[in-house]
Amino acid sequence: MKAVVNSFVKRSIDIIGAAVGLLLTLPLFIVLPMLIKLDSPGPAFYAQLRVGINRRKRDRRYRQRSDVTERRVRYRRRQNCQGKLFHVIKFRTMVRDAEKNCGPVWATENDFRITWLGKTLRKTRLDEIPQFINVLKGDMSLVGPRPERPNFVQDLSEKVEDYNGRLAVKPGLTGLAQVENGYDTSLASVAQKVNLDLEYIRHWSVWTDVKILFKTVVVVFTGKGAS
Repeated sequence: MKAVVNSFVKRSIDIIGAAVGLLLTLPLFIVLPMLIKLDSPGPAFYAQLRVGINRRKRDRRYRQRSDVTERRVRYRRRQNCQGKLFHVIKFRTMVRDAEKNCGPVWATENDFRITWLGKTLRKTRLDEIPQFINVLKGDMSLVGPRPERPNFVQDLSEKVEDYNGRLAVKPGLTGLAQVENGYDTSLASVAQKVNLDLEYIRHWSVWTDVKILFKTVVVVFTGKGAS
């Protein structure tokens, strides 16, 4: 019963918060696309496939199957990236076709693919604002582990202990790991962020979400913690 109430409360906060967020940031949806297009050729918005919550672990049918069948299920889950796939929406911060030649790779400090304006958008997290739409759709929550791309999930789940544990909840527009550690730069930083994500999941409360949202506002206005 408590889990149902918590889920209802969190979803209610997500809907209200995302709706208010969209209203407050509406001017940015007018100004930023123009600036992005002036800064570099290409679309203002960028949609990218990400991995969301893994709901299948709650299906009783999986727990009733034999060990052999369970191994097959785990294999299929790995092939399906362990969670629900969805397209995350962002303001574009990189040059058009940034990964055409190099493929999917992490962005690094002084990455030549990041545009001049993109550096500011990423530092202040303003590039994530369109994800209020993802929150309203139910693919994401305001607060939770950040969603990752399928190829990275497959790779990191084999290299970082308990990595898939972060898929137990909806991914978030912001999260404890983001306000504390910033962007991923290495396996070590990923491991640190996974530990923070799991800590958040274990000790979730409304007050925890409020504190993280407040810290995110600080990041937006100061850039602190977003490097």
